[in-house]
Amino acid sequence: MKNIFKIGDKKVFKKNVSKSDFAFFENDQVHEVYATFALGRDAEWCCRLFVLDMKEDMEEGIGSFLTIQHHSPAFENQLVEFEATVKSIIKNEIICTYEARVNGRLIASGEQGQKIVQKEKLKHLFESLK
Repeated sequence: MKNIFKIGDKKVFKKNVSKSDFAFFENDQVHEVYATFALGRDAEWCCRLFVLDMKEDMEEGIGSFLTIQHHSPAFENQLVEFEATVKSIIKNEIICTYEARVNGRLIASGEQGQKIVQKEKLKHLFESLK
């Protein structure tokens, strides 16, 4: 694992909300806004951008937790800007805070953690749990 980031470093990811990001449960659409689960997927991706730069070829990142506080809706075709900030790096785990905004309006915030581990170790763990 490359230790190339420090507390306070930031990454940005931008996402246009599409119909595929709306909340559907059992094939029924709930509403025409950015679903919390889609928002969580994209928040995790923004935080993962750090991991992509940190991991070595024989390593992979794996999520350890995700929190989401959904403050306000985002609608189809709106551009959501995620900003992830390094909160801590302890051993092989990076924890980031993030905020998601539409035109400066806060729509979500939270934290996300990922551990960087050897790919072979992950493979053995997954196989042992099948």
